[in-house]
Amino acid sequence: MGKLHLLIIDPQRDFCDPDGSLSVPGADKDMERLAKMIARIEDKIRDIHCTLDAHHLFDISHPIFWADSKGKNPEPFTIIGAEDVKNGVWRPVKPHYQEYALSYVSQLAANNRYPLCIWPPHCLIGTRGSTLAPVLSDALLSWEKNQIAMVGYVAKGSNCKTEHYSAVQADVPDAADPSTMMNHKLIKTLEEADIIAVAGEALSHCLKFTVEDIADAFDEKHIRKIVLIEDCSSPVPGFEQQGRDFVSNMTVRGMQISNSADFRF
Repeated sequence: MGKLHLLIIDPQRDFCDPDGSLSVPGADKDMERLAKMIARIEDKIRDIHCTLDAHHLFDISHPIFWADSKGKNPEPFTIIGAEDVKNGVWRPVKPHYQEYALSYVSQLAANNRYPLCIWPPHCLIGTRGSTLAPVLSDALLSWEKNQIAMVGYVAKGSNCKTEHYSAVQADVPDAADPSTMMNHKLIKTLEEADIIAVAGEALSHCLKFTVEDIADAFDEKHIRKIVLIEDCSSPVPGFEQQGRDFVSNMTVRGMQISNSADFRF
C-alpha cells in the first residue's frame, strides 16, 4: 500500500471556534468535515503532521509590540510598512528593536510576504485558544489509538521577532533561532509520501504559505502529490482573493483539488 500523509495546518480554537480571538468564518465546519474524513479513511492514513501556532503576547504582529507617538498601541488589522517605521508613525515599545523593526518590514517585501499586519493576540502559549478544535482532537486521538501511531505536532511562532505563517520556515528567518529556519526534516518526510492531503486554517495565510514553501522546496515532480481538501480550509475575511489566487497558482503548478467526501486513496 502506498503512503498517504495528512498535513493539517493550525486547527486551533482561536481560528476554529466562532468566538475565537481570530475566528475564521466556516472553520468550525471545516474541522467537522475533516474529522469525518479522517474517521472514514483512518486505516489508509500512514502519517499525520499537525502544525500549531504558538505565540507569546509580546510578538511583532501583536498590538503590544508597537505604539504611536502618544503611546497608543495599534488596533488589530493595522498594516505597518517601512515608511511607517521610518517616519515614527509606529515605533516598537522597546526602543532597542527600532533598527530591527525597520529591517524586518523591509525584508517582508523582499521575501514576497504580506506586509506586516497587526493581529488580535491569538494562540497564546498555554491558553485555551491554542488548543485543538475538539472535534478534530477526538478524530486524531482515535487515529492514534486505532492505528497505534502518533501525530507529529509542529509548533511555530514562538519567536517574537518574526511572523511564522508557513509551517516550514518563518517569514523572515532568524539566524540565531533554528526553529525559524527551513524545516528540512518535515520537507523530506512529506517528499517521501505518495499523496499529501492538506487541510486547515487559513487558506489565505498559513496554509497558503506552507504549501507554497513546500512546493518551492520540492522537486517539481513531487508537487502533484499535494491534494488540497478544499472544503476543509477557509480564508481570513478580507483575504478571499488571496486564497483564490493561491489555489489557482498552485493548481497550475500541479496541486490537485478534492473535497472531504470524495477524497480517496
